[in-house]
Amino acid sequence: MKTKITILGGGAMATACSIILAEQVETDVTLWVRNAEYALAMTNSRENKRLLPGIMIPEKVNITADVEAALAGTQGVVLSIPTKYLRDALSDLAAWLPVDCPIISVIKGIENETFMVPSQIIEDELGSRDIVALSGPSHAEEFARRLPASVVAASPDNELARWVQSLFTTDRFRVYTNPDLIGVELAGALKNVLAIAAGICDGQGFGDNAKAALITRGIAEISRYAALHGANPQTFSGLAGIGDLIATCTSRHSRNRLVGERLGKGETKEEIAATMVSVAEGVNTTRSVYADAKKRGLDLPVTTEVYRVIFERKSPVDASETLMMRPVKDE
Repeated sequence: MKTKITILGGGAMATACSIILAEQVETDVTLWVRNAEYALAMTNSRENKRLLPGIMIPEKVNITADVEAALAGTQGVVLSIPTKYLRDALSDLAAWLPVDCPIISVIKGIENETFMVPSQIIEDELGSRDIVALSGPSHAEEFARRLPASVVAASPDNELARWVQSLFTTDRFRVYTNPDLIGVELAGALKNVLAIAAGICDGQGFGDNAKAALITRGIAEISRYAALHGANPQTFSGLAGIGDLIATCTSRHSRNRLVGERLGKGETKEEIAATMVSVAEGVNTTRSVYADAKKRGLDLPVTTEVYRVIFERKSPVDASETLMMRPVKDE
C-alpha cells in the first residue's frame, strides 16, 4: 500500500520536495497550491516557471488547488509556507488537516509578534501534533536538479524522525536525524540574519577575510542566543547550523544573502522588497531577534548592526566600523 504525502505550498522548496518524494516508489505525492490558476499552469507545464524554471515536475505528482482533495487520506503533511503567513494558513486549513497525521516542516523563520518557531505556531493553532523539522543546507534550486545534499530530520521522537529519514532519503538526498527540534528550527531561522550580514560584506566588497570572521563570530552569537531558548548549542556545529550557514552566506541562490548584498550597495529594504519574487525570511527574523535581545538585555552585536542597516538605514560602512571597534577580548 502506498503512502500518500501532501505538500502544502507552491514555492520553490515545496516543489523541490515534491520532486524528491516522487522518487520513492511507494509514495503518492500531492502538491497543494493555493492559487488555482497557478496550480493549473503547473499541471499543464509540469514546471514551476516562476521559481524553478527548467526543472520538470514528475507526472506522478498530483498538483491541485483543492485542499479537501489534497488532504483526504494523507498520511503525512509537508508544510512549506513562509512563517509570516503560516498562522493564517493553518487557521484556514485546520478543518481538513487530519489530527493523527505527522507534520514535516521545511519552514525557516520566527514569528515577529510571538517569537515562536514553526513547530510552536503549528501547535498553537492545531494543538498537540507529531512534528518533524527538515532543515539544513538545501537550496531548492540545487537538490531539485538531483545535486547531492544532506539535511537533518529533527524530532524528540526518534521513531518519527527515522520515518521522515526513510521517506526523504535518496541516492542524492541524505537525511540524518537529530532530537533537538527547537535547536534545528532556531538554527534555520537565525542563520538568515547572518546571511544578510554576509551579503552586506559582498555588497561593500569587504572580501573573504571579513566574511569568514563574520560567519565564525556569527555562529558563536546565534548558538549562544538559541541556548537561552532551550536549544542544544552542539546543534549549531552540525548540518542545521554551520552547514546551512555556509550555504546561505555564500550561495548565489540565497535570497537573504542577496538582500544583504543589495543593502550593501545602498538600496533600502523597501526597494529590495518591491523587486523580489519570493520571501527573504531573514528580514523579519532580524526584527524579531533584535526586539527579543533588547528586552532580555542581551548583547548580539552582528544582529544589532544588521537590524540598524535594514530598519534604521545605518550605513554599512558605519555598521562595519562599529563591529570592528568593539572592545577587544578573548575568543
